[in-house]
Amino acid sequence: MKVIVGFIIVIACTLGGYVAMGGHLAVLWQPFEVVIIVGAAIGAFVTANTKSVLKKVMPGVKAAMKGPKYKKTHYVELLSLLFVVFKTIRSKGILKLEADIENPHDSELFQKFPLFHHDHHAVDFLCDYLRMVSLGSENASLMEDLMNRELEVHHQEQHNVAHAVQGMADGMPALGIVAAVLGVIKTMGSITEPPEVLGKLIGGALVGTFLGVWVSYGYCAPLASMIGSTYSEDGAYLECIKAGLLAHLQGGAPAISIEFARKILPSHVRPSFAEVEQAIDQLPK
Repeated sequence: MKVIVGFIIVIACTLGGYVAMGGHLAVLWQPFEVVIIVGAAIGAFVTANTKSVLKKVMPGVKAAMKGPKYKKTHYVELLSLLFVVFKTIRSKGILKLEADIENPHDSELFQKFPLFHHDHHAVDFLCDYLRMVSLGSENASLMEDLMNRELEVHHQEQHNVAHAVQGMADGMPALGIVAAVLGVIKTMGSITEPPEVLGKLIGGALVGTFLGVWVSYGYCAPLASMIGSTYSEDGAYLECIKAGLLAHLQGGAPAISIEFARKILPSHVRPSFAEVEQAIDQLPK
């Protein structure tokens, strides 16, 4: 929603200011220049990016439009789940969770935490490392290194989308010049026409430069930035799981382990200690 509001402000200020100073909007309607700029930009975009990146573009745009998906309620639930998991392991052993780890989508434990249960990336991340613990891998340093590598790959795959959109934004001003030059070439073929005709043709050619710069810096570049920011903020969810698991592997009590996890969260979504404690107290015994 915030992205749409931003786009509306760009349109209103640009076109509103142009009309206020006496400009005519009809002059800016140059559909073939739009075809040249946008079409060439899309063609270059397809050429420059792998199939896997292209498949993730629309999900990335949707994510930017909606904004970060994890709210404080998600983190309160996640910390509550981690507390239950760590408490179960400490009191009954990791084998008590074997069925939940091996078949998480039918797990009665995970189903009690629906926001987490419906997030397959988070479920797989937690269960993969709990499975490794159950197999005897309890070296916190090795586990931390592996988690960092996995999260780095995940981060890079997501941010490739933002980089791809930014690359398209960077190329659009140049493609606007291409459209303007083609418009000038067309104008030169009408050099014998009277000034009022030439003026309209030259004005139409210059619209190409305007459109290239406007679409680039007014829409594509901000969208790329928002995609990157959204994915970066959402990455805190897996980082929270990582921090809790590492604290647990280093011998931390369940309450201490989830406090480590809580502390690494961004301040605007980080629940207070009291909020987490209250949520844990309300869990079914």
